[in-house]
Amino acid sequence: MPIAAQLDLFEISPAPVPKPKRTRRIHSSVPDAPATTIPTALLRLADWILLNSSGGKDSQAMASHVCALAAKLGLLHRVVIVHSDLGDIEWTDTRKLAEEQARLLGVRFEVVKAEGGDLLARTVARFFTLKAKAEREAREQGTDPGTVKIAPAWPSSAARWCTSDLKRGPIRKLMTRLVAELGDLGRPARLLNCLGQRAAESAPRAKLAAVEIDRPASNGRRHITTWRPIHGWTDAEVWKEIARSGLPYHEAYDWGLSRLSCSFCVLGCEADAVLAARLRPQKAAQYIAVEKKVGADFKNGLSMRTIVERAKALDAEHGELRRPPRGTALSRYVGKKATRRYLARVDHTRLGLAA
Repeated sequence: MPIAAQLDLFEISPAPVPKPKRTRRIHSSVPDAPATTIPTALLRLADWILLNSSGGKDSQAMASHVCALAAKLGLLHRVVIVHSDLGDIEWTDTRKLAEEQARLLGVRFEVVKAEGGDLLARTVARFFTLKAKAEREAREQGTDPGTVKIAPAWPSSAARWCTSDLKRGPIRKLMTRLVAELGDLGRPARLLNCLGQRAAESAPRAKLAAVEIDRPASNGRRHITTWRPIHGWTDAEVWKEIARSGLPYHEAYDWGLSRLSCSFCVLGCEADAVLAARLRPQKAAQYIAVEKKVGADFKNGLSMRTIVERAKALDAEHGELRRPPRGTALSRYVGKKATRRYLARVDHTRLGLAA
């Protein structure tokens, strides 16, 4: 459904009454701490090794690194790469690239997708839900509903509902399906959930443990251990792993993007957002339309309208963007000679698969 139709639908539909939150109880069998933090031991203990892939450089490096370890242990048959399909808010061909990487690594590939609209439509729906809640509370308190202050509808660092709704929730459904495939083991299934999060990305991620029990995702039938295999890696180490693996990476990095997620990530840097607006002006216009509907900037203190203005100013000053040479991002870390070898390897592999 086109975005305009989705937004119109949410605008005329009555906002749903929020369901009361349930108190989640952790099953008594779920351990407080992981049995080990040794990579080879973690892999051997797992009934399934789940690699989360956004198609970006960090998850790509993580996947190739873990698959190399799993191959040495004879455990590739337990590895599953999962990609959360975010729809048109993602960069073009991200899902296709994640699938190609999985095929080249020789492991199973799964795609999950949240039901309902994409991030933009969900933001509008969330706005009307929050608006209805604020107005209802105002009437209950005997105040004017027309003067209520509505909580921000966009996701933020304090309310990362985009991750929980569009990624974590659908992936947990896949976990349920994978556990069912194992049949009755006579014990809870052990899933090793691998993430490409790195300490160098941000202060909050630096505080994350490399290995921990995901107690909210665990229950009496499954115990989920979260592993961040490249948590301590630098950018250079990530790119060197990409060069070593020979797996293709997304062209958005050659354009100059520092990360690959949503085209316009509320948690991303301003430079990435401006570059994305130059590359995807129509999608930027849709974000502006949603900003108008919900009455708030998509990034706290920075509107998409401002981002688009800065993008247009750069286009006026420097001209429209020209496609950069392939391997531009990689060559910064491994040099031009190694990059040429990498590109030749990627092309040779793709030709072989096409034959």
